[in-house]
Amino acid sequence: MNAHTQNNIKNHSETYKQLEQMLKDYFDGLHTGDTEKLRALFHDDVVLKTPGKRRPRNEWLQDVATRPVPETESLPYRFKVLNIEIEHDMAMAKVECPLFDYFYIDYLIFLKEDGQWRIVSKVYTDVNQ
Repeated sequence: MNAHTQNNIKNHSETYKQLEQMLKDYFDGLHTGDTEKLRALFHDDVVLKTPGKRRPRNEWLQDVATRPVPETESLPYRFKVLNIEIEHDMAMAKVECPLFDYFYIDYLIFLKEDGQWRIVSKVYTDVNQ
């Protein structure tokens, strides 16, 4: 294995760890209703999309702030990372987000800009429907 390949594997591993931590923060923010933790993960211009509905980040965060809090409602923490794919300065995660009576599957798209990873797109659906 040459030095370039070794560096790529090392960088990939570090990126994977960063993204895993961001996803843990995402799950924690959803579970506890921590809108500031969630705000820090998303790029300012992100649009969250589900069939028939589009929302900017701040509108979605307002919805999170005004809904019941899963942790306070004693709901189980059942979030799960299904897949993370990384290509240089972009990545995609597929995650399970069971919340209340919904079972969401989210696709989160990340970009690394100015040395920082941020979620730039969230597309999700309730697979229970």
